[in-house]
Amino acid sequence: MKKLIKGIMEFRRTRRAEYAETFAQLALGQRPDVLLVACSDSRVAVNVFGSTDPGDAFVVRNVGNLIPPCDRTGHSVADESEASALEFALLQLDVRHIVVCGHSDCGAIKALLGGRQGIQAPHLRAWLRHAEPALAGLTSADAADPAKVSQRNVLVQLDHIRGYPHVRERIDRGELSLHGLWFDIRHTDVYYYESDRDAFTLIDDDEGGRILGRLKS
Repeated sequence: MKKLIKGIMEFRRTRRAEYAETFAQLALGQRPDVLLVACSDSRVAVNVFGSTDPGDAFVVRNVGNLIPPCDRTGHSVADESEASALEFALLQLDVRHIVVCGHSDCGAIKALLGGRQGIQAPHLRAWLRHAEPALAGLTSADAADPAKVSQRNVLVQLDHIRGYPHVRERIDRGELSLHGLWFDIRHTDVYYYESDRDAFTLIDDDEGGRILGRLKS
């Protein structure tokens, strides 16, 4: 907490003027083009490795970067928080992209691999049911690899998101794209899920250029 307070003081002294115009504009409203779903893990600093500025992304962060699926009526099967963020991002902010970002060394995934029913914390035990499908369909070797399960979990959450009516409608109209990212903390590398390869590919200059070439906006 001391570091946070000192950082606020430092920002006020040295960087506040630099951001004054940006925040003055943002005070009039936000227009991000991306909804980013990321883990609450303090090491997943998307604004750092993504070089994003204030106002660039509408962010949802929770344990395990999870989005509970919806039922047949389009309502979330769990807490409404994540579903309401989806609705707000699409209906109010008109975002054009939704990104789910997983990461290495994820505590939620490690807890899941240890057996969800053995988790002592009751809310965490219940919450991680939304990641449990990530264990299905993997080889025994991959199912024991936290990195592989974490990457698979990104795809599971994207499937959950696709199930929401507002999301499906916008995808069908070509107004919305979904993306999967995975952050390797130790090596500071970011990977992008390429559906045609069914693999997460390192975003270097070549891969980044390919992704940019496909994006409409």
